[in-house]
Amino acid sequence: MSLVSSDWLEKNLNDVKIIDCSWHMPGVNRNPYEEYLNQHIPGAIFFDLEKNSEQNTELPHMLPTKEKWEEIISSLGISNEDRIIIYDNSDVISSCRGWYNFIYFGHDKKLVSILDGGLKKWKIENKITTNENTNIFKSKYIATENKYLVKNIKEINDNLKTNDFKVIDARSRERFDGTAPDPRKNVRSGSIPNSLCLPFKELINTNDNTFKNKTEISKKFEEIININENNRVFSCGSGITACVLSLAYSLVNNTYSPTVYDGSWAEYGRL
Repeated sequence: MSLVSSDWLEKNLNDVKIIDCSWHMPGVNRNPYEEYLNQHIPGAIFFDLEKNSEQNTELPHMLPTKEKWEEIISSLGISNEDRIIIYDNSDVISSCRGWYNFIYFGHDKKLVSILDGGLKKWKIENKITTNENTNIFKSKYIATENKYLVKNIKEINDNLKTNDFKVIDARSRERFDGTAPDPRKNVRSGSIPNSLCLPFKELINTNDNTFKNKTEISKKFEEIININENNRVFSCGSGITACVLSLAYSLVNNTYSPTVYDGSWAEYGRL
């Protein structure tokens, strides 16, 4: 199950590894790590999406190497057999990027889930939080890359001729259409040729950050694509909200494996 409820997690706190994967858009003036230190779900460890991405690139949030991922996850005390629940305290549902990363690096997808509604819903329900440190005991994590789950810019450009897959963009319609500026410097407005737009926020309930029900999600996807097909690649600004769409699509197509254009518009739209 890709999603677990807050009630489920509350009953299983001691049986899972919990990860706070909060990340905020540039310019919102929020520090996710400081927020974590101030308040988090008991037992949660912080996963820094910026720090734990590939550092030898100008592009944001690119997947690290297999060896670096093993080092990162081992330092967090997570093993290959752990049941992992990921949440966030973010308006862009950044936990989904953590979910995708674990699946890309071979964690059993049955053992990694998102807390539906994240910290927002958890706090609305007055469930317990803490500012206490979580003890971490280093592990030995072994990764296996599922390279077919990621597309690069060459594959995106080649697909303009072959049309082997359909690219779906999670950004706002204004950014997709080029009527709103991109928030990143040196990135133009617009979208990948022949791609489609489905803003991720249209699949999220704004009152508590939970995913909409499967019927509503199916309806949104069916407005632009056939949801029974698996040749779908998701894109966004920097690879974060693409994973929100990817998770949502997996909820209504249980044979789909999450596939993302890692560079997303931060790469394709560079000036």
